[in-house]
Amino acid sequence: MANPKYAESDRPVPVAELVDTLSDGTKVKRRIPRMRACNEKDEKNKLCGGHLKRWYYLGDILEQECGDVEKAFGRDAEIYRCEHCKTLYLPNAMDPRGLNVAGRGQISTFGLTLPPKDGK
Repeated sequence: MANPKYAESDRPVPVAELVDTLSDGTKVKRRIPRMRACNEKDEKNKLCGGHLKRWYYLGDILEQECGDVEKAFGRDAEIYRCEHCKTLYLPNAMDPRGLNVAGRGQISTFGLTLPPKDGK
């Protein structure tokens, strides 16, 4: 039974579209805007729900052996990977580049953001 407190939405639920499947069976999907968790379903039809983390595949030893991701998307591609099921996600064109999920952070008052003191 639906919750009467919330109305039914008439908008379709966005789905991360499958872009490619690599030779080892790894799925490559395109993220939907502001997507933070994996939406891949397992054999029991349960959502994975793992966090999507930026994946620097050039430093990964297993990726260096096969090189599928580098061949398919280049050396400088921005790729995210689920921490549980290892599904790869390409960024969405609508998401801003270079910002984390929380937005721009505060400028630090400690460290290199302050000018050096005179005489030192």
